Amino acid sequence: MSGLPKSEAETALIETARRVLPAGTFGNFAADVVIREGRGGRVWDESGNEYVDFLLGSGPMFVGHAHPAVTEAVLAQVPKGTTFFANNAAGIQLAEAIVEAVPCADKVRFVSTGSEATFYAMRIARAHRGRDRILKFEGGFHGMSDYALMSMAPKRPANFPQAVPDSAGIPAKVRDEVLIAPFNDLETAVGIIREYKDELAGVIVEPFQRLLPPQPGFLEGLRAITAELGIPLIFDEVVTGFRFAYGGAQAYYGVTPDLCALGKIVGGGFPLAAVAGRDELMVHFDKDGVAEDAFAPQIGTLSGNPVAAVAGLATLAVLRRPGTYERVFETGRTLMAALDETLRGAGFAVQVVGEPPLFDVLFADRAIHDYRATMTADAGLLRRFNALLRPRGILKGESKYYVSVAHDAADVQQTLDAWKEAAVALRRQAA
Repeated sequence: MSGLPKSEAETALIETARRVLPAGTFGNFAADVVIREGRGGRVWDESGNEYVDFLLGSGPMFVGHAHPAVTEAVLAQVPKGTTFFANNAAGIQLAEAIVEAVPCADKVRFVSTGSEATFYAMRIARAHRGRDRILKFEGGFHGMSDYALMSMAPKRPANFPQAVPDSAGIPAKVRDEVLIAPFNDLETAVGIIREYKDELAGVIVEPFQRLLPPQPGFLEGLRAITAELGIPLIFDEVVTGFRFAYGGAQAYYGVTPDLCALGKIVGGGFPLAAVAGRDELMVHFDKDGVAEDAFAPQIGTLSGNPVAAVAGLATLAVLRRPGTYERVFETGRTLMAALDETLRGAGFAVQVVGEPPLFDVLFADRAIHDYRATMTADAGLLRRFNALLRPRGILKGESKYYVSVAHDAADVQQTLDAWKEAAVALRRQAA
């Protein structure tokens, strides 16, 4: 439990959830907290407990909860209709904004979830190349499709390039269609790509994998080998799109893929995601632009719906305001430095990993650059540290601090105080 007092109403909701939902949850966050509302960088549970929110809905609420500009846009649209299964002005305008912002984007196709976006990006690569196999990187998260749930978090990693299914219910044959390479090991990745070049449809990678920044030259090397061999390079920017820079991680790191998947921020907190990419790949969505056997149909009931589109447009307008990204990065740098100093000062060996808008701490005594290195960190210490934060008014997931535009000096100070108290308590537990 969170350690904060629970009202009878919240307790009753938790009991109801356990009765009607598997594990008592939507499959996302812990069952013992029910969020009532959010404003700016904070949320309140059904008992009225207040938290500095670093969960941010798992990332979409980059401009903060209930931002006035986003709320105004949504309230103006809802009386006009919420979905039409047809083009609408806001969706067209959002696609134009994405094309203007994202380096690889000539065209955009909307879907409703990040899982759909990565799934369709891989399908388009297959349609374009006329081949089946996809190479992904161990530890990379690309949503919930069968292809994505290969070696995302294997407890017993296999020899590269063998894939390990992460879920029950995945057909055994899917394993043979996915190759696995180590993140940040360019030599091994290039070797696998060259060996399987005649079978590969595409290479998909999070340019910033979960919490791990790319090592210098890694993304550039992937771009070079895939361009040389004519293999589409897909960036999964569901998390990083519009977070690290207005043009996403591809603008931030200076490497342009052929396709990308976008989500979270681009929908302004509503169900909207997208595939974006070069004309020669995106044309496979156009039945009049390619041969019949190269057409990849994509239909989604809520794709590009006007409520999500106006929320996305309003969010992007906020992000274009001068100083927005500078402020987020300043907040993130302050937090990262303080977290490192606090835990090291308490006697723990730690690595604070990530980029200022998105980071976390790993209890490890050496640098962490790939999935297998993360497995050497003390996951138990991290769980105990996280558990000490919620009673102190800090909400975060099992991993990741998402920093928002809305987090202010008071939020930062409360977080620093909570970290100091939690570090002392953790030290006592570990003694």
